[in-house]
Amino acid sequence: MARIPLIAGNWKMNLDHQQAIALVQKLSWTLRDAAHDYKSCEVVVFPPFTDIRSVQTLMDADKLELGLGAQDLSKFDSGAYTGEVSGAFLKKLEVKYVLIGHSERRQYHNEGDETVQAKTAAAFRHGIVPVICVGETLEELENEGQSAVPVRQTLAALAGHDKIGDFVIAYEPVWAIGTGKVATPEEAAAVCGKIREAISAEHGPEIADATRILYGGSVKANNVAGFLRSSEVDGVLVGGASLDAEEFSGIARFQKHIAL
Repeated sequence: MARIPLIAGNWKMNLDHQQAIALVQKLSWTLRDAAHDYKSCEVVVFPPFTDIRSVQTLMDADKLELGLGAQDLSKFDSGAYTGEVSGAFLKKLEVKYVLIGHSERRQYHNEGDETVQAKTAAAFRHGIVPVICVGETLEELENEGQSAVPVRQTLAALAGHDKIGDFVIAYEPVWAIGTGKVATPEEAAAVCGKIREAISAEHGPEIADATRILYGGSVKANNVAGFLRSSEVDGVLVGGASLDAEEFSGIARFQKHIAL
């Protein structure tokens, strides 16, 4: 099954709504000038909550082909949950994707497998594609090896759902996020392959074959092609580099750097 590559830009807590508009405009212009084909490579931005309406309005008005994602959602649909954001609200804003279980949520907000599973269920309920983030710390890498933790986290997130909708897995080794350290393309491909094997064993080969598995962790325009040469890696989740329109567009145009 052909899986369309996905290039996802997680802005984290950066850029106000005016800065967001400027970045999206520049990114769209840059990709347009490079004749980027969105049907062969999907490009999605994940701005902070306060920027989503402005970005969505711009995308709608200018008919931009960029995709829109959110950085989190509540496991609850509505109610007395101050500070939470419902998947229903995101769906109204035409949000297609949502990050779930990012390492920073796991670390700073104590989100464990149970919470990630519940948020994944909320995404499925509202027809939003969860981008489930998995990965190991340096300590876990040394104690358990490179694939044990991401496989375990993936299966936990997908467990217990009445119906599994479309989803994406993003493998981000925690030790490689913002550190300048990068897993080798061979290591990334091996872990993504193990994740796909686990999904196949638990949920069947059809779901596994359709699932896009991304790599994230210090991805740049000058190293992205190496990761995406493997058929096991279907895209990348980009952090800081996604705040630079030129750099991020270079990442999105990775296909020009891969020898066919």
